[in-house]
Amino acid sequence: MHNRQAGKTGICANPAPPPTSKCSETVTAAFDHRGTLWIVWVNNDHLYVQSSVDKGISFSEPVRVNAVAEPIAAKGESRPKIKLDAHGNIFLTWNRNLGEKHSTHVRFSRSTDGGKQFSEPVTINDNLDIIRHRLDSLAVGKKGEVFISWLDARDVEAVKKPGQKTQGLSLYYTWSDDGGKHFYPNKSVIIGTCECCRIDTAIAQDNTPVIAWRHIFEGGIRDHAIVNFKDWNTPRETLRLSHENWQIDACPHHGPGLSISDTGIYHAVWFSNSPAKQGLFYAYSKDSGRHFSEPVNFGNAGASHAHVLASGNQVRVVWREFDGSNTIIRLMKSADEGKTWTTGPETLARTAEMADNPFLISDGRKIYLSWQIQQQNFRLNPVDEIKMSHKLAVLP
Repeated sequence: MHNRQAGKTGICANPAPPPTSKCSETVTAAFDHRGTLWIVWVNNDHLYVQSSVDKGISFSEPVRVNAVAEPIAAKGESRPKIKLDAHGNIFLTWNRNLGEKHSTHVRFSRSTDGGKQFSEPVTINDNLDIIRHRLDSLAVGKKGEVFISWLDARDVEAVKKPGQKTQGLSLYYTWSDDGGKHFYPNKSVIIGTCECCRIDTAIAQDNTPVIAWRHIFEGGIRDHAIVNFKDWNTPRETLRLSHENWQIDACPHHGPGLSISDTGIYHAVWFSNSPAKQGLFYAYSKDSGRHFSEPVNFGNAGASHAHVLASGNQVRVVWREFDGSNTIIRLMKSADEGKTWTTGPETLARTAEMADNPFLISDGRKIYLSWQIQQQNFRLNPVDEIKMSHKLAVLP
């Protein structure tokens, strides 16, 4: 499923096609406070941003972010990010490939004029060795704080001996309290993160960041962890999120998803392939991640890359499946903070073409599926307009 290659046709077959999201493997989307849709994507070593005032029916002309071309990671779980604050300022992060295997820098740019122009990109990681600084996560606070976390190899490289194999990276972060003009020095949360799984960051009710990631626990167990912050510069104790006890000497390339509702409940989704517990899982926490509900196992064979979004009592989970010929996007809904769910998943989309991972975004009124099929226009589908025809079943 993940290694199928699509032959480029039309304008995308051109060695230097005009800038269009059709020729990008990933498109990342977000709404601003006015309901305008913004997307970011990559063509020919340049990052582009567009906006839409009609929910993706039409888009503005692409604005190029980086004047100087640079190799940008834009595939699967390694992709550019976009977030906006309450004043319409736009923040972008991405990974710049450095040539050596998996070596990258975390890059940042911002726009303070509504996306007309962007600042010259800067490198966020203050360790500039040609090593791994990757799979970043971007979040914006209620007062415009800009928070960036990522996986970093500086600690394991510092202690690695010649010929020695090392496992795991470190979770690093930085933040800005002046809208991205300046960032505080990098700080480490913990060492021992999984190397190739995405991390996810959400903002808690008290306006502090919360990070979820896949961690390497004792005995080579690659389950998930979560950390809250006392303030923007001080992480609390790392807590264990999942308990499938998946022992594997490799990276699963499946990171968790995290959403915090305005009622303060944490909602998490993840993937496991342990002998006893396999597939996708969902759980919620009412005590800031200290304890989670009994996980709900969902999805058919081939299910992967789940994403969750919570708004008040409403929770939506979307994921992809592969049936041997088609990529299928599935959805399940809860109207009571994750306690009960529709008895069967709904099918949102299906394609035989190469397709990106699905994501959920909201304009404050509706929840939408954000999805990209290669060499096609970006897709934004309203999730809440799909009729809930199934009865609710109480889950353990």
